[in-house]
Amino acid sequence: MRIEAEAIPAYAAGLAPVDAAGDPAAELGGAGREARAAFVICLDAINFGSGWWPTIRKRPGHSGFFTVAAGVTERFRERGPWPAAELAAIEAAEVAAVLGQDPEHPLMSQFAAALRDVGAHVRDEHGASFAAIAEAAGGSAPALAGLLAGWDAFADVSIYVDRGVDGGEEREVPFFKRAQLAAADLDRAGVARLRDLDRLTAFADNLVPHVLRVDGVLRLDPELEAAIEAGELLEHGSPPEVELRACAVHAVELLAAATGTAAPAPLCPAEIDAALWNRGRAPRYKSVPRPRSRNTAY
Repeated sequence: MRIEAEAIPAYAAGLAPVDAAGDPAAELGGAGREARAAFVICLDAINFGSGWWPTIRKRPGHSGFFTVAAGVTERFRERGPWPAAELAAIEAAEVAAVLGQDPEHPLMSQFAAALRDVGAHVRDEHGASFAAIAEAAGGSAPALAGLLAGWDAFADVSIYVDRGVDGGEEREVPFFKRAQLAAADLDRAGVARLRDLDRLTAFADNLVPHVLRVDGVLRLDPELEAAIEAGELLEHGSPPEVELRACAVHAVELLAAATGTAAPAPLCPAEIDAALWNRGRAPRYKSVPRPRSRNTAY
């Protein structure tokens, strides 16, 4: 695949900042700081499973993500946050009940494992306070993302095998999609005041590269494009899947640089990511098959 560099300036000129959530199902307005911190961290800890979305019970008018978000939001509004110690012992059946899903669905056990990891870290390392996690970062977005990225719940490092090198050279590619997203979300929720959000990259998932592909910024190998169009699942960590995420991250960096002169106002990668993610909810993008991979990264 490749980035169509000549398309970057005009595309950047059409970008504008948007509300990063854009749906009441992913908001907890009016709650206290500790509750908002718990909500963001818990929701972002289970903000994965897009490869499974076609198989879950979606709420009417809701996507897979917003189905999950609505369940978590209702739980917090009705009963408040999970205490860290309680979260550290949560099981798939409770998660399924909160989300309105089959407890035997593979995502439920994965979600429960992620939430247990969060609960244990908050209980053992942050005095059972979710807000203390934001304070531990000292006002730095990369530091906050780095703290979360060290937890199993937010782990997201792929091993890329470079097919252009004899023997297939391996290298680590740390995407940290949800750890970075959580840092941005904690800032947006007023839990943290982070001075360097512009140092975060795009939140590498499957939707942003899909939007960039549909809009002609990313060009895919015909064989890969055909596989995606046919609904074939991409293997997580395979060269095509890693390259798709990495090219999207790099394209967003190019767009961010171009917005300094081409757009109404400069945008950082996180703001561009939000704009593209929201754009991807439109019928034009939903009508085209998107790349899907079943993993715990996104």
